[in-house]
Amino acid sequence: MNDRHANFDEDKLFALKDTHCGFRYCPRCGHELTESHIDGRDRMRCTQPGCEYVFYQNPIPAAGAILVENSQILLVKRAHPPKIGWWCIPAGFMEWHEHPTETTIRELEEETGLKIKIDSFFEVYSGTDDPRSNAILMLYLGTIIGGKLQAADDALDVRWFSLDNLPDKIAFEAHIQALADYNHRIRGIT
Repeated sequence: MNDRHANFDEDKLFALKDTHCGFRYCPRCGHELTESHIDGRDRMRCTQPGCEYVFYQNPIPAAGAILVENSQILLVKRAHPPKIGWWCIPAGFMEWHEHPTETTIRELEEETGLKIKIDSFFEVYSGTDDPRSNAILMLYLGTIIGGKLQAADDALDVRWFSLDNLPDKIAFEAHIQALADYNHRIRGIT
């Protein structure tokens, strides 16, 4: 692990997820937050009159694409924690003003060097096994329309794998489930 990732503590991050992501102060007024039972859950809220901010710990949206050619799927090898060196479907977190399809197209080009078009929506998954946050992963089926295959941005490597011979180390449960769903729904393999 390089110096940039030396302070990545997966156990500490998972613990923070269970304690309101470590939020202790109001991002609006700076006063200390207190735990309150709101909408059936324990949430952090500001009790300052006129502020009353509530921290809703919501998942982060992410999007990506399944690209398959000749019974092979394109996967990227992760360059950053968590799970450096593990394989995953090319995907990433949405930016503020993006539609999920824009995220998908941008992430695919950033990670693989390929330009794609979205063919159809595939599925949505809930990911809870990333220590940084929980994610809502929207996956599309796509087709390559240009570019040059090369690992870039968040990828150490990018490679085509036979759908019948995937790597052992797939990074996230949502990606494992998506690969199983693709084999079942598209290829008819149970």
